[in-house]
Amino acid sequence: MDTVFITIVHGLNLAAIYGLMAIGISLLWSSIGMINMAHGATFAVSGYAAWLVSDALKATILAAFGKTALGTAATAGVTLATGTLAGAAMGALIYALAFLPIHDKPNFAVRSLIVTLAINLATVQALLWWFGPKQKNLPKIFGTGKVDLGFVSARYDQIGAILSTALILALVLAWLRVSRKGLEIRAMMQNPEGAVLSGISVRRTALPVTMLTGALAGLAAVLLSQTIFVSPTSGAMPLIKGLTIALLGGLGSVPGAVAGAVIIGFLEASIGAIPFLGQRYVLFGTFVFIIAVLIVRPRGIGGLLDEARK
Repeated sequence: MDTVFITIVHGLNLAAIYGLMAIGISLLWSSIGMINMAHGATFAVSGYAAWLVSDALKATILAAFGKTALGTAATAGVTLATGTLAGAAMGALIYALAFLPIHDKPNFAVRSLIVTLAINLATVQALLWWFGPKQKNLPKIFGTGKVDLGFVSARYDQIGAILSTALILALVLAWLRVSRKGLEIRAMMQNPEGAVLSGISVRRTALPVTMLTGALAGLAAVLLSQTIFVSPTSGAMPLIKGLTIALLGGLGSVPGAVAGAVIIGFLEASIGAIPFLGQRYVLFGTFVFIIAVLIVRPRGIGGLLDEARK
């Protein structure tokens, strides 16, 4: 029974982080028609920015608060804010390099895919040149240890990642539903041509979308780097997972991306917990599952949700 509860907590933790990446990719595709292959570079840059700032302010925070709960909270706030802001800044850079010059050209989707792929490769090489291949450790922003809830125990970083992701996603969804800019983005997602005819500017809408999706990737980088460290290539696997989960959910469907992240998170946790399979079969099992679903349902989970709504 303990293994079941541990698997549930691990699956929720993975689903939270994968969801941040997949939702960003789906939002970008459904609103401005761009598949952002530089999402992995955004992930790595945000991780390094969080590491640099937290390392620079470590002595100051320690002198001000000591090794207290307030000091841990200050470190967590600085690290999370830096990673999120760095991701948003990287999103603005992608907007300037991969959207503005080509968004009104033919075959924008293919052109943007190639440009963002070039940005991703150039960024990884720049990080390798500047920082080298050695991994960097982010501070344990949620502390170390476990909390025992009676029937299940969970690590502080797992609880922090799940709660942080739930809070951020709730704020993002509320912003999309209530704010004027959020309504414009949703109009672009539902009917781009109709939104343009209604006077919504694609240029002005694309910037907040790229910054928002970059910020989500930056948050995912800080949360995931608690366990996998920061390196120039650390964004490669989250990018692949985000893309495949976005495809599983139905590219462009935010609810589908959330459902896909939850399914893949629990699937990976379950495969890893099976003794005769283990971690070495996690990727194989995950991709076999995604391929099987897409063969049966080419529109992914988003197609099922659309049919249910009809």
